[in-house]
Amino acid sequence: MLAACLLALSALTMRLPAQEAVASLHGVITDREGAVCEGARVTVTSGSGSNTVFSDNQGRYTFSGLSSGPYKLTISGIGFAPQTLTGELTTGESRELPPVVLLITASTQVTVTADLQEIAAAQLQIEEQQRILGVFPNFYISYAKNAAPLTPKQKYQLAWRSQIDPMSFVFTGITAGVEQSSNTPRSWGQNGSGFAKRYAAAYGDGLTDTFLAGAVFPSWFHQDPRYFYKGTGTIRSRIWYAINSAVICRTDSGRRQLNYSGLMGDMASAGLSNLYYPADYRNGFGLTLRNLAIGKATQAGQNILQEFVIKRFTPKASKDPTTQY
Repeated sequence: MLAACLLALSALTMRLPAQEAVASLHGVITDREGAVCEGARVTVTSGSGSNTVFSDNQGRYTFSGLSSGPYKLTISGIGFAPQTLTGELTTGESRELPPVVLLITASTQVTVTADLQEIAAAQLQIEEQQRILGVFPNFYISYAKNAAPLTPKQKYQLAWRSQIDPMSFVFTGITAGVEQSSNTPRSWGQNGSGFAKRYAAAYGDGLTDTFLAGAVFPSWFHQDPRYFYKGTGTIRSRIWYAINSAVICRTDSGRRQLNYSGLMGDMASAGLSNLYYPADYRNGFGLTLRNLAIGKATQAGQNILQEFVIKRFTPKASKDPTTQY
């Protein structure tokens, strides 16, 4: 009986095809300046068929399970000239390809303009879901390496979304409560009416500053109100980038310049507050400048936290590779 079983097993083994050894390809994609390209589209065609992946946040891509023989690799990204590599894999080979450098096409300004609004809309949708610890809004930061510029409509959309967020009303209530307990401004008293006035004034401060510094002036002067996460380089370079980003912004064309739209928005908001605060609590020009300096120093500190801490506590930070280029 045992001999018969062994004979049957041997016959079955002889009929099974031998398992085919497979090969793999992997590599990295950069731009002309040497920065890694996240979200580039990579397609391989070989004897095992065609497969497409997107490069990760380290610019890397990997294909496994490829059959031996010739292959064709195509790398592309919106606004970049496609690159093609060919070669031949041996059985079981794991090949690291040389770095692929994506080059901007000469017709970038013409060919991608129509797509930028769609890309910006997709990126903005992700940004509006970003919350620290899943609770606190983290809307005004872009983790995309090459984020598309926002249209004026999208800048107003982001400002509006920020102001109607439930946490905005919670923070306003906390501010009003602190002022109520310290009886500031004193002329409003500490009754229910005083709290209502403080709540309305605190919300008004946030509303005017968000729209003036985040939408109105940035739309007029073609500047972007968001903070753009650097994430690479030395610790010193990232700290310096975070600090100067408190007063330097990215323009809609991608350049860096003085953030005069933000500065003008902050000052205009402070000036408007004199319309609804009592005379004993209105800011003079000197106090406004001092508060502006304090605000920018605070913003620099927040930017440093964005660079080194906050991303890891933001579960929905942009990781969608299709919206990076």
